[in-house]
Amino acid sequence: MTKQREVNARETALSILEKWEERQAYSNLLLNQVLQASPLNEKDKRLVTELVYGTIQRKNTLDWILNQLVKKGVGSLELWVRQLLRLGIYQLLYLDKIPERAAIYETVQISKKRGHRGISGLVNGVLRSFLRNRHRLTPKKNPQTLAEKAVSYSHPGWMIERMEQAYGEEETKAALLSNHHPPRVSVRVNQLKMDRDVFIKEWNATGNGRAEASGIAPEGVTISGGGNPAFTPWFREGYCTIQDESSMLVARVLAPAPGMKVLDVCAAPGGKTTHLAELMKNQGHIVACDVHDHKLSLIRSNASRLGIDIISVRQLDGRNLPGSFQPHSFDAVLLDAPCSGLGVIRRKPDLKWGKEAENIEALAQLQKELLDAAAPLLKPGGVLVYSTCTWEPRENREQVESFLKRHPDFSGDNTWKEKLPDPVKSRVRSGDGWIQILPHDFLSDGFFISRMIKH
Repeated sequence: MTKQREVNARETALSILEKWEERQAYSNLLLNQVLQASPLNEKDKRLVTELVYGTIQRKNTLDWILNQLVKKGVGSLELWVRQLLRLGIYQLLYLDKIPERAAIYETVQISKKRGHRGISGLVNGVLRSFLRNRHRLTPKKNPQTLAEKAVSYSHPGWMIERMEQAYGEEETKAALLSNHHPPRVSVRVNQLKMDRDVFIKEWNATGNGRAEASGIAPEGVTISGGGNPAFTPWFREGYCTIQDESSMLVARVLAPAPGMKVLDVCAAPGGKTTHLAELMKNQGHIVACDVHDHKLSLIRSNASRLGIDIISVRQLDGRNLPGSFQPHSFDAVLLDAPCSGLGVIRRKPDLKWGKEAENIEALAQLQKELLDAAAPLLKPGGVLVYSTCTWEPRENREQVESFLKRHPDFSGDNTWKEKLPDPVKSRVRSGDGWIQILPHDFLSDGFFISRMIKH
């Protein structure tokens, strides 16, 4: 019975990986879509998730190995055979809990179902050849050149180079290797409905995994060993929102008070918007904008589920803010800007294979325009929080420094130190009014948060 389930799990993983490569689709969306409709049990769904994310995360390394084992290289193979071999090598190299014999047998069985005898012979031969030559086909633990690092850390060379320039070799190695850890499941407890300690106690009484208080986010709870929180009554009834721990710090840094008028410039799907509303005790007014009309319904449904009624939504390109609102009309503005997303690679591994260094300059220009458009809308004494889920300095520290030079009526505000827990203050990199979290700091998303005051 177990063997049959494992075959199904691997076949499901292969099907997702094929669609991912064929359609250039987002792996997390494909995975959720397939698993929601799948009859597999929770254990096998976890195996599918591990296989899909792990194979994509390690694509550089797996292809380096396969290029030495396949005569004409990995690119010469049919798409499904290429993905099947990646799956097989991934299990042999990285999954200690799966016996080598089982990994080879199940992979070869799929090749027999899908292809002719020659294909199954190729798959069997490649996997067994890897085991015989494992010592020379395992990436170096201490790579020296950029090419060696790209294989060992399984990230594009340009990304490694940029990160080393910004943070040095050791921090870069720690950050990139931490991207291979499975992302933690975390939720934000809705303080309008329930206290965090009560939530943890009641969650743990259900036996659906283990809930623990986050060490870095005051409303955060991490959940291990359970299913997807989105399928629980706690989520449906608005007691919690799924959100990364780093992301929860953004609203904390803005620190809105009840009764304020707040603008969220790029709000969808509404995670930070609703957090602002919870901190405001559902008193005041938040205008949530997004350029995509179809995403506005996500903000509305999130607010409704959480019992929040102070959010109004508007379809709006953030670069057109000055023509849409009166100057000095908001007490606070949040700009969680479109960015390269390099801080969330652990959660979205396909990001690193779809990005190029050139993408960053175009994003930096957009961020600049959004910041300049938001600036006039704040009242004197108002707070502007700029955040991204990336570690790239061009989009973060340099972006804020450039903004402050262009807008002498703004200055960096270091009161963020009073608003965040001690573990965050003592660990993160910081400057004038900003903090930078890297993925290995807390095994959460990499995030940049800046707090500025208008004079």
